[in-house]
Amino acid sequence: MKRGRLLSFEGVDGAGKTTQIDLLEDWLRSRQIPYLRTREPGGTPLGLEIRRLLLDRPDLELDPLAEAFLFQADRAQHFSQVIQPALEAGKLVLTDRYFDASIAYQGYARGLGANQIEQLSLLATRGLVPDLTIMLDLDAKRVEERTEASGEGGQREERNRLDQESEAFFRRVREGLLQLANAHPERIRVINAARPIEQVQQKVIALVEELLQGM
Repeated sequence: MKRGRLLSFEGVDGAGKTTQIDLLEDWLRSRQIPYLRTREPGGTPLGLEIRRLLLDRPDLELDPLAEAFLFQADRAQHFSQVIQPALEAGKLVLTDRYFDASIAYQGYARGLGANQIEQLSLLATRGLVPDLTIMLDLDAKRVEERTEASGEGGQREERNRLDQESEAFFRRVREGLLQLANAHPERIRVINAARPIEQVQQKVIALVEELLQGM
């Protein structure tokens, strides 16, 4: 059996990752393509507990390095328990965030160093890099507009402890993701998330069709 493919979605909260993964799921099901959808953090029972500590406890004051290690503990368990078996079964794995998120959030935005976080991430994933990473790019102003609209009945992604961070923090996250995309253009494909949902979906599907040709 051929190895499956790993597809990760990245972007700041509010960029529309959840919406686009939902739409991609519909497309995959309609074509009977075997896939697995998961997320980081929280893709395993252990990961759910770590997720609660990381995102659902605003009262906890986490040292940036402690935060980074918690994300890596989640990732190591997630890789061995979920991602690796699915890839060995020949499935397309869709993950809402993977190690690029840690490099951007902890490496760039928290100032821990991109290279250090990358090395920790590769240790946690046994060196496995996504076959394709789709980055939904949205600037801080548009994220704020979407967040305000969500309070009036619009759809938004899950809110968490990180949403308490400053606009400057999320600018650093975005800058980190864009630097990663510039460094790895063969893997990380950037889509302008400010475009209409249908246009973004078409670009996502085109990239996924290209990825599936190798399966």
